[in-house]
Amino acid sequence: MKFTPTHTDKVLWPEYGYTKGDMLGYYEKAAKYILPYLKDRPVVLKRYPHGIDGESFFQKNVEGEVPSFVKRVSIPAETIKKDVHYVVCNTVETLLYLANLGTIELHPWNSRLRKLHYPDFMIFDLDPGAGTTYDTVVDAALKIKELLDEDRIECLVKTSGKRGLHVYAPLAAKYEYDQARAYTRSISEKMASLYPKLATSKRGEEHRHGKIFIDYLRNSVGQTAVAPYSLRAVPEATVSTPLEWSELKKGLTAEKFTIKTIFKRLEAKGDLWFPLMGKGSKLPR
Repeated sequence: MKFTPTHTDKVLWPEYGYTKGDMLGYYEKAAKYILPYLKDRPVVLKRYPHGIDGESFFQKNVEGEVPSFVKRVSIPAETIKKDVHYVVCNTVETLLYLANLGTIELHPWNSRLRKLHYPDFMIFDLDPGAGTTYDTVVDAALKIKELLDEDRIECLVKTSGKRGLHVYAPLAAKYEYDQARAYTRSISEKMASLYPKLATSKRGEEHRHGKIFIDYLRNSVGQTAVAPYSLRAVPEATVSTPLEWSELKKGLTAEKFTIKTIFKRLEAKGDLWFPLMGKGSKLPR
């Protein structure tokens, strides 16, 4: 470790007593699993310097002095007409440095630096509205898979670590963001049309009660989703965890996969996603 961790006894998850030291230990052990999903990608940090019950903030722009091992990349931001200095987390040292800043959650771009406008995957972010259960979001994810199967699009699923699920479809950086977003929008709207009591593609709480909002706007330049194996700022210290499709059934909960339970699973199953992420499906016209 090329820096000295600070305040390792600070409690970040008060209900279970998990500390910053626990988080640093987690990310050091999980590095070989999470780094492939962060490598060469701009990353947005979700920082909780005073724990999950304290003030938190997203940080895109990391300016000022940082250790020499921390890589940054400057990307023009059209909305604010200036460059944003993103961290690129390629090493264990950088991962631990970010954790030491109170970064519980890591949210990488869908694309890598060498093909910044060509995402490696499409994302369907299934966000449960009020009046839904985890079984509801499981049902929606399975129906998304059915629609993608019809188009011969291979897809993967993970827990968000909170109330939702994320369905990813590898693209191998063959299409631009606009093409990926157009396709995910068409599937989202088809879901809402076929299953109007289950899903909506419209933003706004008034459309979401008792339904799953399918957020296709994650498929835009600069948008992010939480990385596989990132910790989440919820009381149980859950982990955003890749799943087998056969695991999507009634009774599944995100709380099954936590800072304390995930390594037993990884020892048994390994990383379910990595062998598939290099493959890219062909989008229909």
